[in-house]
Amino acid sequence: MKTTHHRFALCEERMIPEIGSLARVYRHTVTGTEFVSLINDDENKVFGIAFATPSNDSTGIAHVMEHSVLCGSRRYPLKEPFVELIKASLNTFVNAMTWPDHTVYPVASQHAKDLYNLIDVYLDAVFYPNLTRWTLMQEGWHYELEDPSDALRFKGVVFNEMKGNYSSADSMLGEYVRRSLFPDTIYGHDSGGDPAVIPELTYDRFKAFHTTFYHPSNARVFFYGDDDPEERLRYLDSWLSGFEAIELAPELRLQPRWPAPRRQVEAYDPGEDAEAPLAYVSVNWLLGELRDPETALTLDILSHMLAGTPASPLRKCLTDSGLGEDVTGGYVDSDCREAYFPIGLKGVDPADIEAAEKLILNTLRDLAESGFEAGLIEASLNTVEFNLREANFGGFPRGIAYLIQSLQYWLYGGDPLAPLAFEAPLRALKEKLASSEDPFRQMLREMFVENTHRTTVVMLPDDTWLAQREQAEQRRLDQVAANLSAEELQRLAADTATLKALQTTPDSPEALATVPTLRPSDLEPLIKTIPTEIDVHPYASILYHELPTHGIVYLDLAFDTRGVPTNLAPYLGLFGSALLEMGTEKKDFVTLTQSIGRKTGGIGTTAINTLRVDTRLGLSLFVLRSKCTATHVDDLLDLLGEILLTARFDDRERFRQIVLEEKAGIESELVPHGNAFAEQRLRARLNAADWVAEQTDGVSYLFFLRELSARVEGDWQGVLRDLERVRSTLITAAGLTMNVTADTATRLAIQPRLEAFIDLLPRGAAIMAGISRTPESPCNEGLTVPTQVNFVAKGADVYALGYSLHGSWLVVQNWLSTTYLWERVRVRGGAYGGTCRFDPLSGIFMYSSYRDPNLAETVEIYDHTAEFLRAHPPDRAEVERAIIGVIGSLDRYMLPDAKGYTALRHHLAALNDPLRQQIRDEVLATELRHFHDFARVLDDVASHGHVVAVGSLQAIEQANAALGGDWLSVTRVL
Repeated sequence: MKTTHHRFALCEERMIPEIGSLARVYRHTVTGTEFVSLINDDENKVFGIAFATPSNDSTGIAHVMEHSVLCGSRRYPLKEPFVELIKASLNTFVNAMTWPDHTVYPVASQHAKDLYNLIDVYLDAVFYPNLTRWTLMQEGWHYELEDPSDALRFKGVVFNEMKGNYSSADSMLGEYVRRSLFPDTIYGHDSGGDPAVIPELTYDRFKAFHTTFYHPSNARVFFYGDDDPEERLRYLDSWLSGFEAIELAPELRLQPRWPAPRRQVEAYDPGEDAEAPLAYVSVNWLLGELRDPETALTLDILSHMLAGTPASPLRKCLTDSGLGEDVTGGYVDSDCREAYFPIGLKGVDPADIEAAEKLILNTLRDLAESGFEAGLIEASLNTVEFNLREANFGGFPRGIAYLIQSLQYWLYGGDPLAPLAFEAPLRALKEKLASSEDPFRQMLREMFVENTHRTTVVMLPDDTWLAQREQAEQRRLDQVAANLSAEELQRLAADTATLKALQTTPDSPEALATVPTLRPSDLEPLIKTIPTEIDVHPYASILYHELPTHGIVYLDLAFDTRGVPTNLAPYLGLFGSALLEMGTEKKDFVTLTQSIGRKTGGIGTTAINTLRVDTRLGLSLFVLRSKCTATHVDDLLDLLGEILLTARFDDRERFRQIVLEEKAGIESELVPHGNAFAEQRLRARLNAADWVAEQTDGVSYLFFLRELSARVEGDWQGVLRDLERVRSTLITAAGLTMNVTADTATRLAIQPRLEAFIDLLPRGAAIMAGISRTPESPCNEGLTVPTQVNFVAKGADVYALGYSLHGSWLVVQNWLSTTYLWERVRVRGGAYGGTCRFDPLSGIFMYSSYRDPNLAETVEIYDHTAEFLRAHPPDRAEVERAIIGVIGSLDRYMLPDAKGYTALRHHLAALNDPLRQQIRDEVLATELRHFHDFARVLDDVASHGHVVAVGSLQAIEQANAALGGDWLSVTRVL
């Protein structure tokens, strides 16, 4: 079938009922561009364009290019059209992503005009970028020298981003694993960029890379949603018709196989205050190309059986061994042409590395000989099938998830539709299982046990590793400086001045006017409401949200924690794991986990910590989240009752491992997500709800876990009493809000069963009005971790400073984040990110930076925000753009389960529809005077706000030396 429309030849057309789409595959007759068009009724429309971008070194050229093409183009000659675009867009997603061998530019919006505005800027960016040497200097790297007498240093957005990446042991483990398996291919390099290699990237190579790879002949284009499919063709042809076909780069080579396993030893920095520096060990297999959907599906299920849950045999064996603190890997990585599988342990005594490696290999060998239990196969098969049918990717647009899945085949010459049509491979696999064939055992034997292309990667602790890298960088800079003449140093200083001038010169009104934007008239004036019916039970409340869930029931059980004694609050952080991962009176841990997998779509836990907007009282809720098909509601309720009422906590060894896993998880998040910990630590000193959040998921929680691990050994009976006390004060009907999201027919059918479930719970005592905890007084604090970059937060409770909520504040916040802070913290300062946020519920206004080479300088930028706002107020067009951006965030796209959960949060916080409408009205009515008014708020944040920074001890000490010896009180974390 070769029908041509707008110079696109139709190569294939078929329905894919699994994703409710008519799929058409085209090839552009002039350029050879391949195009997949998925036509359906999803209002969250998606566009994406992907390029194969292989790199033969670790300069990060593909990553730098991803950043750079968005810094001005032919039609949009601005410094940052990407930023101007998101200011005035209703997008539900806009970003760019670099993989080891390709780069993707996806966007999504519920508004067709907005979607095409986004696409227009993106296509001009990728095909016609203004790639000057100043672009490379800003986004990639440059020598920073403000005065010829100053010390030379490296600076650049990607350079500092990757410094943060190289400070994270978990990130580096993943990097070393991939390199170890693919040493003879492009995957043996770091596509993101090694900071030690990034400065080798030249401008000529940078330009040539774009010419070679950013061409329509090398592009895959993807559309998804309910927009006009004919317009897609016409529009794309208008962009592509100006190009001619070119010869593509050779196909990526496969990694040659080796006859015997290999070993690789690396180092990482555990930090100066690590309790006992421990190692990482990961055993890894190269699995090969996965171009057959049945093989890929079988491998996904096998992976889940091996390590997908804490009760999976390989994961459980590693956990029970006590050889490490937490499991690493345990999944199929499909980001390269050939898939691979890593599994290992972190927190291993170096003396036990060989034992951990042998345990992994012996366990897999035993499983290949004995096969898998029927209950395990059924549970993993049901879990994977449920996820395929639900297609719930959280806030991530479905269309972008499908694009990423398609590219795993499409980029390497495979069928882009194959991974989306799962019914046939699923049916074939079930038929094999029904005939007593065991495809999992055979796959385990061939891909793992008999596969000699295996590596073992070991990371040993070395608390000088980061310092050595810093010293090597400084020696390199010193050598460069020593070889430069006075004239050359003057030229570098002039280049630095020129770059800063370019960064600080505002875009002209004419350039700004080129960016396509919506108008206020395009905005919906009314809020989007979520159907909510409240049924007040004698002891509890039930919220019903009747929404089209396609036969799935989403059930949340939110238990008020205010009855839990304050000194036991930190236990709430791991209480969910204790409930779900220690078994019950009737079922051991493994049987319980398999029952959840067979009968439900999953049971998990989370927390809601918030303030009520009417009373300013803090609320903290422990939430058990679950889902199942309507036919399994009774099974789900039986399991929930059994878990809540009869979970056993008396297995000391299992609980000890849960504590160690929690501790290792927090420690591994500190470096890559230091901004979140800094913000949380600061918020905890401002209100009781955020104090609970920090006690159960922050630095205080980490300190608690370290103490708890010792108590498990020395005072187990005391720990057991604490756990039972938490259960008796938490799991009660008096503290329960039940949240149900289902279609109308299902809701009516299950309502009596839900009410009966409440009667099973202990009644409990009446819950007090608010959290009985007064937060500690705020102070400036430096949290020390091993990192080459900083994360800097400053904030204050503006309600406590005497201000009252006004919706215009959201507009001002949006404008500041995308103008002043973007330019000063990211563009000029070199941080990967800088932003500000206002929380209408708590009243906290917060500045925050991410992977920031600066600390005190960033706080100074924060404190001059009001001054900037007064000196450089926005014009009316900028105000309108900022309003549009806020409405886009208020109207974010949500699937039914997210709508139901959002309605629960609104209910608990007393954020009712009239108040939401008032805030929206104030957003839409924002004027320039509101910006002037908010400058006073920022003055008070500068004067009364406090700072929390996550960084190295050296960086924090340097900031203290610059601003006063005790400006930041030092808390050693890692």
